[in-house]
Amino acid sequence: MALFPSDHYFTDDEEFMSHIDTAFDAVQTQPETVTLLGITPTTPEKEYGWIEPQRSVLGSAVRSITRVRRFWEKPSATLAASLMERGCLWNSFVMVGCVDALLRMTPAALPELYENFAALAPAFETEAERKALAGIYSRIDDTNFSHEVLAQRPQDLAVMRVGDVGWSDLGEPSRVLATLAHMGIQSQLAVSAS
Repeated sequence: MALFPSDHYFTDDEEFMSHIDTAFDAVQTQPETVTLLGITPTTPEKEYGWIEPQRSVLGSAVRSITRVRRFWEKPSATLAASLMERGCLWNSFVMVGCVDALLRMTPAALPELYENFAALAPAFETEAERKALAGIYSRIDDTNFSHEVLAQRPQDLAVMRVGDVGWSDLGEPSRVLATLAHMGIQSQLAVSAS
C-alpha cells in the first residue's frame, strides 16, 4: 500500500511515480519494513520535517534505500543547514509498505489509540460502523502520525532518496503561490497583493 499526503505537488509526476514503483519492489523483498520517500533538499528548510538516514555506501545515490536513523521535526535554521550538509532528506510523508507492517508500528507507539480502533472491528462494513467511528473520533485526541508513530519506530523504517521531482508541500500560502508561479499561473491573490 502507498500513502500520499493530499497537499503535495510534483512537477514531474512520471519520475515521482517511478520512485514509488522502486519502493514497491523494495517492500516485496522486505515486507516488514515501511519505506518513506525522502526528498533531496534544495534549501535548508526549517518548516519541513527531516529524515536522517543511517550511513551507507550508496547513501547519496538517487533511489538508494537505507535504514532511518532518526527524524528531525521543523529544526532551527542552523540545524536545518547542518542536516542538509550531512545528507539528510526532507520528509515527504509519502510511504510504501505492507498494511501489516504499518499496523505493527501503531500499537507499539500508540497502544490506547490502536485498541480503541481494534475494538470497532466487528462494526466494520455494518450499519453500526458510521456511528461507532463517530463515537471514537469524538473522544480521541489529535495524533501526529509522523511524530508519534514514525519518529518513535525508526527501526521499522527505511528511506529512499528521491531525486529532482519538483516536490513542494503546499501547506503554506507562500508555497502555493510559488508553485503557481512556477507553473506560469498568476493567482488573483498574488495580483491583489502587488
